[in-house]
Amino acid sequence: MPRSLVTGGAGFIGSHLCDFLLDAGHEVICIDNLITGTTDNIAHIKNERFTFLKYNVTNYLFVNGPLDYVFHLASPASPVDYLELPIQTMKVGALGTLNALGLAKAKNATLILASTSEVYGDPEHHPQKESYWGNVNPIGPRGVYDEAKRFAEALTMAYHRYHAVKTRIARIFNTFGPRMRLRDGRVVPNFICQALANEPLTVYGDGSQTRSFCYVSDLVDGLFRLATSSETDPTNIGNPDEMSILDFAKKINQLTSNEAGIAYRQLPVDDPKCRRPDISKALEVLAWEPKVGLEEGLRRTLDWFKGQV
Repeated sequence: MPRSLVTGGAGFIGSHLCDFLLDAGHEVICIDNLITGTTDNIAHIKNERFTFLKYNVTNYLFVNGPLDYVFHLASPASPVDYLELPIQTMKVGALGTLNALGLAKAKNATLILASTSEVYGDPEHHPQKESYWGNVNPIGPRGVYDEAKRFAEALTMAYHRYHAVKTRIARIFNTFGPRMRLRDGRVVPNFICQALANEPLTVYGDGSQTRSFCYVSDLVDGLFRLATSSETDPTNIGNPDEMSILDFAKKINQLTSNEAGIAYRQLPVDDPKCRRPDISKALEVLAWEPKVGLEEGLRRTLDWFKGQV
């Protein structure tokens, strides 16, 4: 029976990954300090192969027994979170990654780093390929998250090259689905909560900036395929279907029959103008591509949010 550790396992993506791994026959150890995660996300799990530990991975990290995989997802991940928690964000990207890598080395396990499309910053190349080095403002307000993940990638490759640790790096693009926090601060929960309250949807700037949205079940499938592959260089995991934020707002209003319209606000500092992954590598190396369309994913997500608000 494979044995996996998931840091940040009580978070949005982490909890879905725990479900996926349990369904795949793994024993799962879930670690989370609940700074942005919640035990509500894992309360449904009634499985003797599942263990939850409340713990901060920026402290020394060790678990008894063998490990096959260490999925390192722990980190604040929304602008609201990492602007409120800048030091914690940088600590988990640096010390948390160091500890997770040290554990993987000690256990001869494969380390899967949940990196992000934010390593590309406000990109000058479009769509974003893994070979693009990015355009990041290291001292801007978003820099605490962007640079934490860039450092985590560099540290992961250092452990791979120097200690021969088996490592994988997933660059995750915008992901959505059930269990996102209502006040997460990202566009999907923001729009859905406003629409269900029959309020205008808040669009920053003129709404021409683009994003690509991947449903969470597709994302965790991609993570697992990467973990069980032999690919050591960064790999984009996301949905290449791109749309403007304004069009996305209109889609949410349409699906929820919200007639309150749209309210425009000033664009935040360093907000990326475009996001679209080039997933040709994931398709070739992992035989992976998204299966859940945007509208279907939004309907599933809306059903869940209706039970929360």
